[in-house]
Amino acid sequence: MKAEVLKRIRIERYIFGILMAFIMVFVAEISNETEIIFPEICALTIGAWISEQQPWMTNKRRIFILMSLAGLFGVLVVKFCTIPLIFQVCLCFAFTGFILTLFKTNFVPIISACILPVYLRTESWIYPISVSTMALIIIFAQWLMEKYHFRPVNNFVPCQFDIKTQIIKWTKLLTIFGLIALIPFKTHQIYFLAPPLIVMFTELSNPQSPARKKPFYIVGIMTFASFIGCSLRLFLNEILGLPLFICTAIACTILFLALDKLRIFFPPAGAILLIPMILEKSLLIRFPLEVFIGAIILSICAIILFKEKE
Repeated sequence: MKAEVLKRIRIERYIFGILMAFIMVFVAEISNETEIIFPEICALTIGAWISEQQPWMTNKRRIFILMSLAGLFGVLVVKFCTIPLIFQVCLCFAFTGFILTLFKTNFVPIISACILPVYLRTESWIYPISVSTMALIIIFAQWLMEKYHFRPVNNFVPCQFDIKTQIIKWTKLLTIFGLIALIPFKTHQIYFLAPPLIVMFTELSNPQSPARKKPFYIVGIMTFASFIGCSLRLFLNEILGLPLFICTAIACTILFLALDKLRIFFPPAGAILLIPMILEKSLLIRFPLEVFIGAIILSICAIILFKEKE
């Protein structure tokens, strides 16, 4: 294809991603159901639509099943588990590790989908229904893009996991995360470990991950995304009174332009961008700083402590 055609196709994929987030938040606002807002949807559009090659070894059926299971499990933990918050989060983390191994995939966005309702104390069944519905939209649109050559076809090759190695890996991940989480959870500053940061931590713990080659860029883009989300929410929504879906569309546009310029399509940045759209106003000022500190700590731990081949 000519360069002009490829550029046009890329721009069209960006527009589809912006529209997806716009419509999601629009529906949530007019229905007054904040549980519909699923920040990880922006991460999925980056990975499944915008990136030339999907960063996860998964197929459309697994995306739907795993996202649905993760969203449902997170809500069930909130509704029926009376254990302390940090153990609820670790339980969700362990569950996602189990099903990722079972389904032979590295589709790590499900970690955020599972843990987010625990952070937000979400008990509504609207959340898992929303997650499943949006996963269906993502995979249907990806199929259309592949069919009409808007993006390359994703050929799924199952991950070749050694069970013993996976048990050791996830035990190590859980142990390190649990130790890091002690102070933030004890002091009720849980967004130092916002769910997309946990996804980032898991991704960087894989020695074969391309993201490990540019840790400073990863920390920077995660911090930048959180800052853009918080700034637009505060200025446009809280001060000027503009609808939240307008903030979302502008935020996605800015992030996608930044990712395109850097040529780093790191899906968790999309999720961290939309987290401010569902946070309490009082948390918005400090959220970017928390993301910056959390991203640094988690990146260092992932790169230093996970050097062996997984």
